[in-house]
Amino acid sequence: MDIKLLNDQGKSDSTVNVPDTVFGRDYNEALIHQIVVAYQANARMGNRAQKDRAEVKHSTKKPFKQKGTGRARAGMTSSPLWRGGGRTFPNSPDENFSHKVNKKMYRAGIRSILSQLAREDRIAIVDTFTLEAPKTKLAAQKLRDMGMDSVLIITDEVDENVYLATRNLPHVAVIEPRYADPLSLIHYKTVLITKPAVAQLEEMLG
Repeated sequence: MDIKLLNDQGKSDSTVNVPDTVFGRDYNEALIHQIVVAYQANARMGNRAQKDRAEVKHSTKKPFKQKGTGRARAGMTSSPLWRGGGRTFPNSPDENFSHKVNKKMYRAGIRSILSQLAREDRIAIVDTFTLEAPKTKLAAQKLRDMGMDSVLIITDEVDENVYLATRNLPHVAVIEPRYADPLSLIHYKTVLITKPAVAQLEEMLG
């Protein structure tokens, strides 16, 4: 498969032949959905907590006598049936939300996403992506010249100038191939990959 090679002005003078093992796979919607859901679930933290009947503030005194009132018998006000009582099955901070996904399935899902992005012309390749200084204005101007507003930049090695210049841009992210996750690949409108990073992706996913 051939993907366009862009220059600093965002123009395509030629193409780069990329491996079909990574960028030419069939679209598997069910698998992509599974790995995206798993990725989000595994990033979820158990930060909610509720109290059971032993933890709520209550008195151990019997609310009223056992017989003669016509009401249901009650031992203490911490019962889940009472207002202010504990929860029957409370949420716990150590609740586990993680999903298990096999490595082969995860890699196949990433290959499927990259292949679909290539078919939709949302992937572009550059020789390198560097900046002269760690200035956000320089990064924004360079991406504007290339016609990109929402872009995920995958580079073989994150340059410090590029990292510092892009970290304040809300719709730009710079990562190495090993940190390419399914959610980011889908989220950004364009994925910009350097030539050495393409080789790394082939080594990882091929």
